[in-house]
Amino acid sequence: MTWSATRPVSCSAFRRPPGPGRHGGRRVVARCYGPLRRVTSGGRIMAAGSAGTAGAGNDQRGSAVRRQDGMNFSFRSRTLAMATTACVLVVLVCIALAALDLRPDAPGAAARLAAFEQRLLAIGAGGLVLLAIALALAWRLVRRVEIPLEELRAAVDRLASGDWGTRIAAPEGGYGADLAHALDRLRIGLGDHAAAGRALDLMLDSMNDAVFVTSPDGRIKRLNLAATQLLGWSQAELLGREFGYVLSDQDRPAFALERATNETLELTVRTRSGQTIPVSLSGSVIAAEDPRFQGCIFVARNITERKRAERRIRYLARYDTLTKIPNRLQFQHSLQQAIARARRAGSALALLYLDLDRFKEVNDTFGHAAGDRALEILSERLIRRLPPDTMLGRLAGDEFALLIENLPGAADNRVALQALARELLDALGRPFYIAQQELYVTGSIGIACCPRDADNVVDLIRNADAAMYHSKQNGGNSSSFYTPEMSAVAVERLMLKSKLRRALERDELVMLYQPKVDLHTGRVVGGEALLRWRLPGHGDISPAQFIPLAEETNLIQEIGEWVLQRVCTDYRIWQDQVPQPGRISINLSLKQLRQAEFLTRYRSVFDDTGVAPANFELEITETTLMTDARRMMRLLDELHAMGVHLSIDDFGTGYSSLSALQQFPVGTLKIDQSFVRHAAISREDATLVRTIIEMGRNLGLEVVAEGIETAQQLAFLRGLDCHYGQGRLFGEPLTAGEFLALLLTQARGTAGFATLFG
Repeated sequence: MTWSATRPVSCSAFRRPPGPGRHGGRRVVARCYGPLRRVTSGGRIMAAGSAGTAGAGNDQRGSAVRRQDGMNFSFRSRTLAMATTACVLVVLVCIALAALDLRPDAPGAAARLAAFEQRLLAIGAGGLVLLAIALALAWRLVRRVEIPLEELRAAVDRLASGDWGTRIAAPEGGYGADLAHALDRLRIGLGDHAAAGRALDLMLDSMNDAVFVTSPDGRIKRLNLAATQLLGWSQAELLGREFGYVLSDQDRPAFALERATNETLELTVRTRSGQTIPVSLSGSVIAAEDPRFQGCIFVARNITERKRAERRIRYLARYDTLTKIPNRLQFQHSLQQAIARARRAGSALALLYLDLDRFKEVNDTFGHAAGDRALEILSERLIRRLPPDTMLGRLAGDEFALLIENLPGAADNRVALQALARELLDALGRPFYIAQQELYVTGSIGIACCPRDADNVVDLIRNADAAMYHSKQNGGNSSSFYTPEMSAVAVERLMLKSKLRRALERDELVMLYQPKVDLHTGRVVGGEALLRWRLPGHGDISPAQFIPLAEETNLIQEIGEWVLQRVCTDYRIWQDQVPQPGRISINLSLKQLRQAEFLTRYRSVFDDTGVAPANFELEITETTLMTDARRMMRLLDELHAMGVHLSIDDFGTGYSSLSALQQFPVGTLKIDQSFVRHAAISREDATLVRTIIEMGRNLGLEVVAEGIETAQQLAFLRGLDCHYGQGRLFGEPLTAGEFLALLLTQARGTAGFATLFG
């Protein structure tokens, strides 16, 4: 069915006046107005007030035809009757005049009577002739009027049937010419409306997304072909129903037109077969003065593939693709939640850190494929031995961890934990076969308990790891409980905390810059600022060790300002010699962003150094981004308004979805190096990297691959059309002077990484 815009249209009918004195002898114009409602697919016009069905339209047209036939018959009858009456009156007058002299007492009455009879016969004959002439003239007049009217009626019938291509010509004889011209103008107008309606239909039906038009109260008035294909219902089945009818039972109660027309929603629709499909729904209000046109228009996009890709990314990011158990990231997240539960319940938990003894020999002797198969077999054995409330994760190549919850806090669990460790080691020690070779693998286990040995994830894993190495030093195939004497971690931590306070004063913090390379051209297009603590007697300490300490001691804001000040100063020096040093990225922590004066201080540094904020990119992790998302969105919007670029660091390791990231002013995704490391040899990691690059490209985001260390990884990423990369393949991080030298050499056209891109 074709829908066209409704507007008043008019038609004009003309008739001659019945007498020369009526209406001054002019033609009388009768106009009829009515809104054009619908044009059916067959081309028929459905007038306002019709029932909207073809049958009702046919009945109305049939009634109109019958009324027109009746009018034609009445016109003919009246014309003939008038002619007959006129002739009779003439004859009667003649008879009356002839009879004036017929007085019986008058002389010569007999002669006059005879003469009267003669005249009467003559009058009768003349009357008959006159009647015949009058009837002939009347009939000619009737035909002259009726034939044009019949032609015009046929033209109206053609219009009613949707034939707007045939021109309506003026009837022969000139009668009804004005009416014919008016009808032809109406034909042209209706044809234009119908063409516009068909064009609108074609445009809507050519869209891949489903389109729904609703009335102000939410009832569906229009939907396109994609909507019927998406839902499986026909237009007739959905027209007039509330829009909520197509939503799933889960989303229908909370759906509101006001919200749907102000923001993009992700919800599910219900198909005719009962299947649910996730869609991205955006809408807007149709603001029209005419109430008939008011309502809402919604566009629904099928996001099934995107949701599937997001689930795949989340799975690949948090589960080990070889053993199908949680990886280090997921295990640490679960451990953090378990510690919080234990703290609330006043219970204890244990962490068993397991490392396979001399497993490298299996890989070196039988190959990595055999080693992978061995890991699958051994992980299955561990899973079968797990007691209730236990979680197993793979932390690294041959390192596993077990989380045991709900240990009574007051009881001594050493005996039970020691027995479990022995059972796990015995299960590992049984022989198995790979490539027809019998293999034996043993393990070493370290045990740490919370809250006795540590009350946070980092310390608990570190202490269990220290206990595991103690078991390994004792020959392996054994377990050990953590004791403070096993490592100097706690002492070193306290030492670092105290010395970190003086690090800025003693100028022990240094900035290094890792080049960011265009993977298409091999040119350096910027870099990442890396902070190092050069502690005398200890060497370089990585941020992973001292940044958590800085956050605990509230030094993070001071260190963050120093980093930005140092980078801006270096950048100003570079700009004096290289016009375009590229964009430099700086890492931000959640605690920095939560500082009340964060924006003010950063803006002040940019103003003091005179370096444009657009030359910098602030890196934020997914976890940081999704923590207090509303506040974070406002903060990032202000940073973006300053001109600062924003990127998501270590993408794929957090819990955010791409649809959530679209709400933030982010321009870059950085793929975590843990995914890049094995992407060239691992099908699962390759799939994850490929998916991130494709989805980033679809969202118009730049993609940077971190941790490129081999030419094979570089070739793989270039084959995926990844934009940028950084890693040790392009050299170690550089000092500010070394980075400037690299930029100067590149500007002279004598450096870069051309050899890697040949």
